[in-house]
Amino acid sequence: MEPYYQDDLVTLYHGDCLELSDLWTVADVLVTDPPYGIAWGVPERKGRKAIAGIANDTDLVARDEVLESWGTSKPAVIFGAANKPAPVGTKQVLAWEKTLDSGVLGTVAGFRRNWEAIYLRGEFGKMPATKSSVIRSTVSTTHYARETGHAHAKPIAVMELLIGQCPDGVIADPFAGSGSTLVAARNLGRRVIGVELEEHYCELIAKRLSQQSFDFSPRSHPAHTEVRSSGWSGTEQTFDLEGIA
Repeated sequence: MEPYYQDDLVTLYHGDCLELSDLWTVADVLVTDPPYGIAWGVPERKGRKAIAGIANDTDLVARDEVLESWGTSKPAVIFGAANKPAPVGTKQVLAWEKTLDSGVLGTVAGFRRNWEAIYLRGEFGKMPATKSSVIRSTVSTTHYARETGHAHAKPIAVMELLIGQCPDGVIADPFAGSGSTLVAARNLGRRVIGVELEEHYCELIAKRLSQQSFDFSPRSHPAHTEVRSSGWSGTEQTFDLEGIA
């Protein structure tokens, strides 16, 4: 199958990731943001247009079938909703804490739903435990939606932090969405294979990658301090965001 987009590090396919599993399961590390099974959507209100949901988001079938194709031995990083069951074989759960302007819909007792789970499966190898399992963003999630054209775009800095903790090898993202995994992997000099079901988002990803120059030092720009993950040792990792249109 011909890629929708390809450069020296990134290969993107348009299609159903389950039907194309032989193209991405050859990778070494899975980093993906699958449908959460929450039937997400925003109704029309106060003169604002409704925002349609995403495909296969009514349940966790798509996520679980992809993870079954991937297996349980190779490392995997999977985003998900905190109020839904974790994937089978999860070894640790991280928390991505978003800014307080997010998570308004579906709140209970006045508490915003401003964090998402990140599940770790498979073998990551031994490394010092110097990072917190809470990853905090300081730039609004609406910023990423505006910049990328995707309501659920993940911050590049969050994806860089996660990929940076993964073992060496090719990254796979069978739910490529806005392309944040692909951009982050390329920024870090990692090869990455993506699959996206909706052609509109494939076009968005291709444009995003084509407009961004190769930059293997993504933290060198004095932009927003965007993500923090502090460890017990007192060291603090800071990451920034620059030009992710």
